[in-house]
Amino acid sequence: MVSFLSQLNPTPGFPPYTGPYKVGSTNVEIPAAELPSPSPTPDSSISTVSFRIFYPSEPTAKHAKPIYWLPDPQQDYLNAYVRFLGASPRLSAFLRSRNLLHSDEVELLTLNDRNLPFLRILAYTTVPAVQNAKLLQAPTKNKRWPVMVFSHGLGGTKNAYSHLLGSLSSHGVVVIAPDHRDGSAPLSCIREKPGSAPRFVEYKSISHKQSPEVEQARDEQLRIRLWELGLIHEALLKIDRGEPLLNTLADTDTSALTTGHLAMFSSSLDVHTPGGISWSGHSFGAATIVQFIKSVFYRTAKTAPTSYQPLFQPSGSSQIAHQITPSSPAFLLDLWCLPLLSRSTRWLHDLPLPCYAPEGPGGRNLLAILSEAFFKWGNNLSELKRTVSEDPSLEIPANKSHPAPYIFYPESSAHLSQSDFGLLYPWFTKKAFKAQEPVRTLRLNTRAILEVLRRNGTDVADTSALDKEETGSPSHNPAGQLGQDAKILQQDGSVAGWVGLDLSQSERKEEAVNERTSENADPMDAVVQGEMTDTTTH
Repeated sequence: MVSFLSQLNPTPGFPPYTGPYKVGSTNVEIPAAELPSPSPTPDSSISTVSFRIFYPSEPTAKHAKPIYWLPDPQQDYLNAYVRFLGASPRLSAFLRSRNLLHSDEVELLTLNDRNLPFLRILAYTTVPAVQNAKLLQAPTKNKRWPVMVFSHGLGGTKNAYSHLLGSLSSHGVVVIAPDHRDGSAPLSCIREKPGSAPRFVEYKSISHKQSPEVEQARDEQLRIRLWELGLIHEALLKIDRGEPLLNTLADTDTSALTTGHLAMFSSSLDVHTPGGISWSGHSFGAATIVQFIKSVFYRTAKTAPTSYQPLFQPSGSSQIAHQITPSSPAFLLDLWCLPLLSRSTRWLHDLPLPCYAPEGPGGRNLLAILSEAFFKWGNNLSELKRTVSEDPSLEIPANKSHPAPYIFYPESSAHLSQSDFGLLYPWFTKKAFKAQEPVRTLRLNTRAILEVLRRNGTDVADTSALDKEETGSPSHNPAGQLGQDAKILQQDGSVAGWVGLDLSQSERKEEAVNERTSENADPMDAVVQGEMTDTTTH
């Protein structure tokens, strides 16, 4: 263990954001009772909705209050991460084989002082954003900032994608990162009143072998996630209208609790334009986004069979029903498809995403980014291509009537490369997963997301020549082509190590790369089995 730690920076950290704007962030938790629920509450014990906001900010003093990456209470989160690591037998076996995890640390998971040392130093890691910094006035034509909602995956939290989300904010996007209370995070907290002791929602270990019991369990998690996204949308509308909301994570001053830092967002968020909010997520979070936007869009479909059991069915008068349209951009990082295959929602699975409606843009506002690990997961790749095609019911996906979606993967990237963990532990992800250049991987992701937004009319800042890796004269888009960073969405190899995929190309070669990965694998097991097998046999 000592030899491992000696190769790490004592305190893991993040590189600065590369956009032209400084980044602020604020933590929000609002009682669910203060928000109109677009659908019935799936779990009455979840009494609040929690999220972090990343946003473009005005420059602030150098000694502003830092944002610690590990949420409070930190000791409880450290214990939870140890339990989460031990929940994956293959991963914990690998950690022990490299002397990164001792057997007693798996067995004694609740001891306060025996957390994994390489996790414990996370308590000192800070995010390069300023807590509660003043919101910058939007330079956009409508004087409002574009908004994106990002759903975390298994083992994630509202802080776990801070670099990607902060990078987008540094280019002019307000990003909302929910903290899901469905048992998918290592730990999440519910604080019903300011200063009150939190109630904990712990990680639920659910089998990944598809069965009626597993489908029901994942459906229950999705019900909570979709309900939370609906409440967050309602919260954003109230925040933009300047309506007072109790924020149980705000300062204890009475005025701050009901207005405080949320007041600066009044009349500054582009959340009222139908189709104006972007929806994104990673892994289980990407599956959540697919299920959410399709559930809203097809809420009134009269062709649903009796076997269909909707997980989220907002009323036609709800605000979210007017927000989700064929113009709604969607960004899916390492989409984990198994949660979408439940028999109770199979009818919805076989319907196309809203962008493929007759009045929609087709795949022009749909971007799927895989890690190389997920590209090698053949069964999941095949299902992903069906999911993002114009007819998911077809065995062999193809787009005949609409433009195809954008699908890419960065070479030498792992599932963890889509989150902060690749940046915090580059030596570990390189040794364990053969992942390279974690900073560049997230910059490529950021570039692609921003360019899709530009091409769909969203006003965001330009990608810098540094991020575009230009050494000579600045490049220009072809005549008549919208956007500012054309190369990032080209499939001709213009960007080194950035591989484009085609819906219509044969998948046989792609699937053969990793036939060892089980059809019923979960994201972590797929990564471990597919990426670690070669490592551990040498």
